Amino acid sequence: MSVTLVSYTVDGHVARITLDSPHNRNAMSAGLLAQLHDGLRQAAADPAVRAVVLGHTGGTFCAGADLSEASSGDPFEAASGRAREMTALLRAIIECPMPVIAAIDGHVRAGGMGLIGACDMVVAGPRSSFALTEVRIGVAPAIISLTLLPKLSPRAAARYYLTGETFNAARAADIGLVTVTADDVDFAVNAITADLAKCSPQGLAASKALTTAGVLAGFDREAERLAELSARLFVSEEAREGMLSFLEKRAPRWVSP
Repeated sequence: MSVTLVSYTVDGHVARITLDSPHNRNAMSAGLLAQLHDGLRQAAADPAVRAVVLGHTGGTFCAGADLSEASSGDPFEAASGRAREMTALLRAIIECPMPVIAAIDGHVRAGGMGLIGACDMVVAGPRSSFALTEVRIGVAPAIISLTLLPKLSPRAAARYYLTGETFNAARAADIGLVTVTADDVDFAVNAITADLAKCSPQGLAASKALTTAGVLAGFDREAERLAELSARLFVSEEAREGMLSFLEKRAPRWVSP
């Protein structure tokens, strides 16, 4: 019997997809990615749905890749497969014919940043924080650049890609990552979905397509190259040390005592 890592419900015209794996901070395991993808397919196939809300349980929206998940076979091929799965998921969010709204009141790290970059709108609450931590474990935000670089200001992208530092919701709004900051995330999201309920399915799909065409063109140009880059970095000696140090809760060897 499979474990539920992502829940799916429909409330009127809104499909709610909730990351529900708080035991590992909603880390992106193969199971979580598959269930999230399935939720998006269900929403896209439902003619009553006008909007998708992507939320979370626990204090973390998504911690990024599940570094503890074991894989079998050739490490490079396994890493390549994970990169392509992530690419397909991000593309599914972008290609979803109705708006996808991220509802966040918690931490967003690494690959989780790519998820919210793919969403059409992001509402962030006061407990939200954001960081691109890949650089600190010997890898890079390769695949998620497909959704982040079109949204972030160039100076902000350079700063947060390179430092791995944490920033808050107000800063995330300033640099283009977050649409709305709110003390009450549910209230703000409900206001947006109420407006979307007044829109026609055709109008929503066509209008969304205008805003995502450039992003999808980037996928067509760069996805394969970035998937290969991601895989090469993940199987490197430096990344192995970075991930091991993370799991062992110690500083990696390149950090001075």
